[in-house]
Amino acid sequence: MQVFVTGASGFVGQEVVKELLARGHKVKALMRRSPKKPKDWEQVEVVLGDCLHPAFLQEAVRGSDAVIHLVGIIREFPGRGITFERLHVEATKNVVDAAKAAGVRRYLHMSALGARPEPADPYHVTNFRADCYVMQSGLTYTIFRPSLIYGPRDQSINLFARQIMRLPFVSIVGDGTYQLQPVPVWIVAQAFALALELPDTENKIYEVGGPEPLTFDEIIDTIAAVLNRKVSKIHQPLWCMQVAASLCGRFRWFPLTSGQLRMLLEGNTCDPSAFYRDFGLTPVPFRQGLARYLPDTLANR
Repeated sequence: MQVFVTGASGFVGQEVVKELLARGHKVKALMRRSPKKPKDWEQVEVVLGDCLHPAFLQEAVRGSDAVIHLVGIIREFPGRGITFERLHVEATKNVVDAAKAAGVRRYLHMSALGARPEPADPYHVTNFRADCYVMQSGLTYTIFRPSLIYGPRDQSINLFARQIMRLPFVSIVGDGTYQLQPVPVWIVAQAFALALELPDTENKIYEVGGPEPLTFDEIIDTIAAVLNRKVSKIHQPLWCMQVAASLCGRFRWFPLTSGQLRMLLEGNTCDPSAFYRDFGLTPVPFRQGLARYLPDTLANR
């Protein structure tokens, strides 16, 4: 099958491309700039372009049997034109319209756990609106809504792992009892590739997470245990982080925006049983998933 993949150079995108190639698919990868190709991309056709350019997309998608749309952001920078409205809603509309114009039958879409209409944070609202456009498009779709995705190149779990390796403490927002449900990137990538082969997954939305919810404190403790480190958790007063985020969240160097802080405290968990059942995948406990890559990844940095 000829598969067109947006966001192919990203953390999840590279893993999805790897899985598609392993299953014998031909891949055309959309990228915004020309990076050095990963070593296992010899057979990948790279197309330079942007999801925000509809005319370009229609030509790029032509000849594809399926489209996998992975583009998304977790933080806005309006001054640079990076907004949830543009990168979630507008980009999705462009990709869906191009897929329809090219006669593509199968469409796979990366959304986010917690996507829903207002009242909610713009991140969730724009993902929900994009999902609705997909569902109303007439394409045969599958939508994935994952919790926190982790793996060798992620920018969240690995950040805390590096801190634990360097420092005897980790700062935690609030009481650390809010919950997430981390899922390995290779599980997500396998599901995207399998969806092309499993008719029972068509026209469905899947909430995706690890086998159990974990508090943020438990996530930090698990990372430390895998790295064989002892770490103290310093819980920062919530009001302090709220003030800091409201003042500094617009700057790239500050780790959290006010919206990200609200979503973190809200938690991000689900019942992923339908996902694992329909795709025939085995849930990976967080500690087991970390142990698969984390010590070697940090050792090679």
